[in-house]
Amino acid sequence: MTTDVWLPFAPEEIPGLPSAADHGLTYRFWDGGDTFPADPADCAFYVVPYLKGAEIAVRPLAGMARAEVVQTLSAGVDHVQAGMGPLHPGVRLCNARSVHEASTAELTLALILASLRGIPRFVEGQRQEEWRSGFYPALADKTVLIVGYGSIGSAIEDRLAPFECARVLRVARSARDTERGPVHPLAELLPSLLPEADVVVLSTPLTEATRGLADAEFLARMRDGALLVNVARGPVVDTKALLAEVESGRLTAALDVTDPEPLPAGHPLWHAPGVLISPHVGGSTSAFLPRAKRLLARQLTHWTAGEPLDNVVYTTA
Repeated sequence: MTTDVWLPFAPEEIPGLPSAADHGLTYRFWDGGDTFPADPADCAFYVVPYLKGAEIAVRPLAGMARAEVVQTLSAGVDHVQAGMGPLHPGVRLCNARSVHEASTAELTLALILASLRGIPRFVEGQRQEEWRSGFYPALADKTVLIVGYGSIGSAIEDRLAPFECARVLRVARSARDTERGPVHPLAELLPSLLPEADVVVLSTPLTEATRGLADAEFLARMRDGALLVNVARGPVVDTKALLAEVESGRLTAALDVTDPEPLPAGHPLWHAPGVLISPHVGGSTSAFLPRAKRLLARQLTHWTAGEPLDNVVYTTA
């Protein structure tokens, strides 16, 4: 009986993979095509195809009777975890921590700077041949609040460091201390932290606790003129409540993710004042492939050696 590893890249393109012959493995290439590369029942290590959607991601899971590891190439795992019910107990789900931090943090800074400095207005002015000079906000002297201070949140703060922000406030599920300062618990977010921030960055995973986190009450606590940046997941924000705030002109927003997603033609977010939208490209850069391949080589080396895996976020019961 073969022990299969399903990969979304050709195995010869991944430096450092464990030897198939030495470990009794068969590497199978599957990037979400209509036909499976082999019987899913023989797959022990499944790497989920990247950016192919939840339906494709979970399609082979029901047949993976020998699965031991499900490895995503995304930071979020909500699209996969929901489909792991048929798997036997003890299957580990791992996310792609270390793959997307650089790209997502870069985009976060790009969205903040573009929104504050009026870049969309300048682009439109160039199209119209209009010289739209004026006085625009700077990131310098602003207070930035990062909601979801994991590896991506920390990478965002790394890139904020040269911009002379007045303060960076950090929020995670539970309190802890870091070299840069305290991380506040989520319970402190509404009453004391939101009113202090000029820029609020959402970089939290989508869980039941964070679904709809940025609701009408959350947004109402933000100070007048503040910028909301969402690089997390679309459903972390209540779209209807956000539309009410941006259409009033009280808040602005920069969104790499939306709810619904993809954003359909005719949706009011497309033309809402003060809203900048990028099409969920936080991790989709030239930095992705080398980091993803390093992660897979490392994880498979751990697995074949019987060592603990990195980034285990869920285990089937």
